[in-house]
Amino acid sequence: MHSRIAGTGRYLPARVVTNDEIAQRVATSDEWIRTRTGIAQRHIAAEGEQTSDLALAAAREALAAASIAPADVDLIIVATTTPDMIFPSTSCLLQAKLGARGGPAFDVQAVCSGFVYALAVADKMVASGAVRNALVVGAEIYSRILDWSDRGTCVLFGDGAGAVVLVPSPDPGILSTHLHADGHYSGILCVPGQVRNGSVAGTPFVHMDGQGVFKFAVRVLAEVANEALSANRMTATDIDWLIPHQANLRIMDATAKKLGLPAERVVSTVDAHANTSAASIPLALDVAVRDGRIRSGQHLMLLAVGGGFTWGSVLLRW
Repeated sequence: MHSRIAGTGRYLPARVVTNDEIAQRVATSDEWIRTRTGIAQRHIAAEGEQTSDLALAAAREALAAASIAPADVDLIIVATTTPDMIFPSTSCLLQAKLGARGGPAFDVQAVCSGFVYALAVADKMVASGAVRNALVVGAEIYSRILDWSDRGTCVLFGDGAGAVVLVPSPDPGILSTHLHADGHYSGILCVPGQVRNGSVAGTPFVHMDGQGVFKFAVRVLAEVANEALSANRMTATDIDWLIPHQANLRIMDATAKKLGLPAERVVSTVDAHANTSAASIPLALDVAVRDGRIRSGQHLMLLAVGGGFTWGSVLLRW
């Protein structure tokens, strides 16, 4: 038995913040941001919205697309770096809001690689027969862990959620998954703050060494893509769509170039969504599914890299 994606969904908060609006707060400009990142705008969660709320809206779309009722969901995994609270998990809160019961629900914290990690876990559980239908969600509210006076980070991120439903299949949908991590690079991209004795100790905002992230990301994304291709005896020419983590356009372009893939075969939503961390790949996937670019029988390569450092790939047949 194997697993396949039966439905996708997404949710983006209503408020859109343009580069020009950010330029009113920090020393930057629309041209500066677009040139360096490819980002034009991002969505920002409303004051009362929680990560589980974003996840709920995306999950409902994915379940509807898969024609699966919440009561039939056997497993929920939420990939997030920005949970509603320390505990219980955002997945448990999502389970309650959906009206599902009984099956396992847990969060995966692998930062921007979180969705790929979560999808890999769900694939193994569905393919093994441990569960039947699995809901995998990437959801983030990064706007609440940004220093809005730091132009090096505040221009990069946005809020949103994307979801997929996995079901059993006699034919391979997900062909293989490949996950890695190296904690020696933890200082390059992190939020080093802690909750201690009722207050925040350290810095509760995103810290990033941009050049360090770029060099590391381009190298490992190409490596893990080739690992997946080798495992399936395929070449880059067999890939119909590359869906990388939407960190910034320079990283995405450099990765595609290393793989020998033209820009026309890369799904990119970073201009409209910015970097939504664990939500970025399922958001981009849903966009391409619903606009008709992704069709039955095509091969998709999902690639992610995030703080930790973590990185991974998922190769699948649609």
